Amino acid sequence: MGLATFIGGVHPFEGKELSENKPVQVLMPKVKGTLAFPMAQHIGAPANSVVKKGDHVLMGQKIGEAGGFVSANIISSVSGTVKAIEPRRVASGGMSNSVIIENDGEYTPVEGLGTDRDLAALSKEEILSIIKEAGIVGLGGAGFPTHVKLSPKDPNAIEYILVNGAECEPYLTSDYRLMIDQPERLVGGLKIILQLFDKAKGIIGIENNKPEAIKKIRELVANEPRIEVCELLTKYPQGGERSLIYATTGRKVNSSMLPADAGCIVDNVDTVISVYNAVAKSTPLMRRVFTLTGDAVKSPQNYEVKIGMSFQEVVDANGGFETDPEKIIAGGPMMGMALFDLSIPITKTNSALLCFKKDEVAANPETPCIRCGKCVSACPSHIVPVKMMAAALKGDCDAFEALNGMECMECGSCTFICPAKRPLTQAFKEMRKTVAANRRKKAMAAQAQGGQKK
Repeated sequence: MGLATFIGGVHPFEGKELSENKPVQVLMPKVKGTLAFPMAQHIGAPANSVVKKGDHVLMGQKIGEAGGFVSANIISSVSGTVKAIEPRRVASGGMSNSVIIENDGEYTPVEGLGTDRDLAALSKEEILSIIKEAGIVGLGGAGFPTHVKLSPKDPNAIEYILVNGAECEPYLTSDYRLMIDQPERLVGGLKIILQLFDKAKGIIGIENNKPEAIKKIRELVANEPRIEVCELLTKYPQGGERSLIYATTGRKVNSSMLPADAGCIVDNVDTVISVYNAVAKSTPLMRRVFTLTGDAVKSPQNYEVKIGMSFQEVVDANGGFETDPEKIIAGGPMMGMALFDLSIPITKTNSALLCFKKDEVAANPETPCIRCGKCVSACPSHIVPVKMMAAALKGDCDAFEALNGMECMECGSCTFICPAKRPLTQAFKEMRKTVAANRRKKAMAAQAQGGQKK
């Protein structure tokens, strides 16, 4: 029997050898330096700031309160003084209202921070409340509020809690280091989540290019009847939510479904560890485990950084660049976002900074499509990128939808495999935004029309 996997996908250069053997180092921000805490660090409504300029805050204090059901709290990672509340640019390129705190270097904690809890004494409602208060979101990049994900309509219908340990994005090694350095917390966090779902089984999916992590975690769960490790074939995007669900359970999820509709909940490694930290150790989400890597970096490294520190501060602490990079990416090369400014803050959803001496995209300009079909073979969603691109170039939303364009996961496999170097994923991302906006307009118009009839 072969390793668990999905149909499609690609095999990009992994690049993980640069940092995979570098244990996580704790990196502290500058004393008297400022940290910026954007109120939008998650999917859903931005948080609302609950502090004002001049306030003194403590480490672990809530400074932003969830702005709706699908939203998340923001927690200060330092103690210090609120210097301003103002818009700041984030890695996506947009602006987000942010609380600016000057670090006093004391790291004075809120009362009870870090104290142990009796897990057996906690009810399901108490566990969910703790996770919500801790501001935990999906740390794999999506940023969906974890307390919402763990509150499906029918908890008894959840059969699998899947831990995404694939880390299939090239160069990134932060989750790998957590599986090596903190496996007990990973298993502990999964056991806490399983307390919420009486009928569920836990599966930790890990790609087979991480044999040490597979061995270590299998040993830890040997006597856990509700938890197992699933060895996955190393292939991108093995860690995509739909790909992981299919590989581990054989179930299929499309764009109109949630994983819960297939009886599954999927969480990233660091998200599960953050659940453990919050519930077992009374520690909200204040830090990110972060990979600084690429051939322009002097010494690639995995760091534990305070949320709110800037990318520039991490680069400076690492000794700067070996060579000025032509390309800097927040995240990995497949789904990350190119940066032009390192002064922006690290948020909950930023797991890496990738720095290249050469910009390979600029060095390989786009040429006409040769209709080779490689994009079709690579697509894990089994759609037809070459035809979708034709619709995108015409701005034909109806044709794009008819081609099942909304099933695109924006994984970048088609762009990677394309010999003509066409910006397929970028075009599909914009088309999906346009189609989604048009759907919202139609729904609002229908709702307004229905209201008039009444």
